[in-house]
Amino acid sequence: MTGFSKLAKVESKLLLRDPGALFSMAIPLFILVIFSSGARPGDTTLPSMSMTIAAGLVGLYMVPTTLATYRERGILRRLSTTPVSPGALLSVQLILQLVFAMLASAVLVAVSVVIFQAAPPARVVAMVAAFLLGTSAIFAVGLVIAATAASGRAANGIGVLLYFPLAFLGGLMQPKEAMPELLATIGGFTPLGLFRQAVHDAWSGAATQPLLLAIMAIYALVIGLVAARFFRWE
Repeated sequence: MTGFSKLAKVESKLLLRDPGALFSMAIPLFILVIFSSGARPGDTTLPSMSMTIAAGLVGLYMVPTTLATYRERGILRRLSTTPVSPGALLSVQLILQLVFAMLASAVLVAVSVVIFQAAPPARVVAMVAAFLLGTSAIFAVGLVIAATAASGRAANGIGVLLYFPLAFLGGLMQPKEAMPELLATIGGFTPLGLFRQAVHDAWSGAATQPLLLAIMAIYALVIGLVAARFFRWE
């Protein structure tokens, strides 16, 4: 077994034991269950919102908290003296967090369709593309937090403080139609707002909006480069 695969195995076990993983899985599922009683059969709005909540919690809460904690404890610095580089740990963490976000989303899709009679995703390929671009953009924001936070606790706090205004603007706390027009317009261009809309379009069968995908890709690239520029290993 290679060093990378061993690292992935260890980090997988740690992720499954992380209370934050349970929190990130349970909260969107709880919201889906609570509010589905008032949803119409075939509805795709609430399920797509739940998926966005899950991706947001993983990207803005789990990613920065984990990486900043590793740096605070000197794990990244110690890895630099071993054949397994800190970059390998970063790569493993991002892959595992992405897989976890995909698993959480798959559970939400299954529960929505099987239990609450939501319409199944109409355009699966477009939905996967929206999911990957959206999570990349959200993870990039989480990496900036991890890059600049002084500690794991600070990263946790910053992530939570950033999550709630982004969730509000992105239409996750109330329908976009109920928001003031200016706020709804601004929220539509935030990472969570873009993710929610792109996933909803694909799930409901609406035409793909290339602009949404392009902006998410730009977010992922530009913010990711900023994170790489300022990331501190110790």
